[in-house]
Amino acid sequence: MQHARLLIASLALLLSSSLAAAELGLPNGLQLHGFVSQGAVQTSRNRFYGNSPQTSLDFTEIGLNASWRLSPRLLLAGQVLSRRAGDMSDGWPEIDFALADIALLARNDARAGIRLGRLKNRLGLYNETRDVPFTHPGIFLPQVVYFDKVRNLVLATDGVQLHGELYPSFGTLSATLASGRPVVDDNVEAALLRGALPGDIEPRKNSWQASLWFHSPTERIKFGLSGAAIALRQDWTLTRATPQLDLLYWIASAQYNAEHWSFSSEYMGLPLRGRDFQPLRPDIDQTSEGYYAQLTYRPSPPFELMLRYEEGFADRDDRNGRALERLSQGLIARQAGSSRILSVGLRWDLSRHWMLRTEYQRHIGSFILSEIENPNLLEHDKHWDLFAVQAAFRF
Repeated sequence: MQHARLLIASLALLLSSSLAAAELGLPNGLQLHGFVSQGAVQTSRNRFYGNSPQTSLDFTEIGLNASWRLSPRLLLAGQVLSRRAGDMSDGWPEIDFALADIALLARNDARAGIRLGRLKNRLGLYNETRDVPFTHPGIFLPQVVYFDKVRNLVLATDGVQLHGELYPSFGTLSATLASGRPVVDDNVEAALLRGALPGDIEPRKNSWQASLWFHSPTERIKFGLSGAAIALRQDWTLTRATPQLDLLYWIASAQYNAEHWSFSSEYMGLPLRGRDFQPLRPDIDQTSEGYYAQLTYRPSPPFELMLRYEEGFADRDDRNGRALERLSQGLIARQAGSSRILSVGLRWDLSRHWMLRTEYQRHIGSFILSEIENPNLLEHDKHWDLFAVQAAFRF
C-alpha cells in the first residue's frame, strides 16, 4: 500500500504540473517536463534493487525538469530527481543536473559553447539520459558498462564543460572537455573497495571527462569514444599515508540505426589503482572490463523487442575469479569476479505518455551486484535469474 500511495501521489503531482504549465501560459522559451516510473523486480537468488527474491517494489523514479532559453546564447536547465533503488538509493530528492549553457559560437557549419553547474557526463550512448526510462534500451542499462552500483560517480560532475560541433557534409563531429568534482557516495566505497572502511571516501582533486563523437547525417551511424579520469582518497588515520584510488573509466561506442531495427555495442575499460590501504586492504592494480552486443527490433509502432548479451570482469587477467578468491583468503567467492548476462525484453508504448516494459535476464556470476545489497561476498549465487516489469508516464 505504501508503494501504491507513492506512485499515485507521484502521478497526481506530474499531471497537475502538466496542467498547470498549460493553463498558466509559460514565458517564451520556458519548458517543463516530468516523468515517473514504478518497477517490480524478482530474482531467483541474490538481491537486486531490494529484497528481490521476495519480489521488490523498491524501484521508483520521479523526475521534474525545466529548461529556459533566455536568449539565443543562454540556456538554463535543471532537473530534480527522486530515485529509489533498493538499498542503493533511498528516494530522497536530489539535483540531478542544473546548468547554464552559454553559446560562444553559432554558425551554420559549427557551434561551440560552455556549460557551468552540475553537468551530466557525456559517457557512452546512454549516460546523459540514463535517468529517463523512455530513453533506455531496456528496463536496465547494460550493467557491465553502466554500473548502477557506482552510478553517481560517473553520472554527473560539479564543474565546467566546453563543447563544440562541426557540420561537414558527411555528418556531425562533436567533442566535449569537462572538469569538476565528482559525486561520491557509500555505494562507490563498497563497490571499489569490496566493503566499508573507516572514514569517508572523497574526491582527491578534480576529475576530467572528454568525449569525441561522429554521427552520420541521419544518425544512422554513431561512433564515440568517451572517458573520465577520477582521483579519490580515504579519509582515515590508521596509516601515515593517505589511502588513494585512481581510475580511468572509458567507453568505445558504436550504433547502427535502420528503419525497424538498431544494433548497439560498447566496450568499457576501467584501470583501477589503489595504494596505502594496508593493513585492511591490499594494494589494488587491476583493469576491469565489460562489453555487450544489443539488438532492438521494432515490428510495429507500439512495440519494441530487445535482445542483449554482455560480459564483465572485475579483473580482465582473472576472468575465472580464482586469483580474487585466493588473494581475499577465501572471503570473496570467485563468481563475484565476473558476470555473463543474456537479456530479452519487450516495450509497449500505450500512448505518447505511457509505456510498459517487461524483461528477463539469465545471469552467470555476480560481478554486477551491489556490495551494499549483498554484503556477504561468500553467499553470492553464481547462477540466477531476474524478471522485471515497469510502468512509466511522462509529460
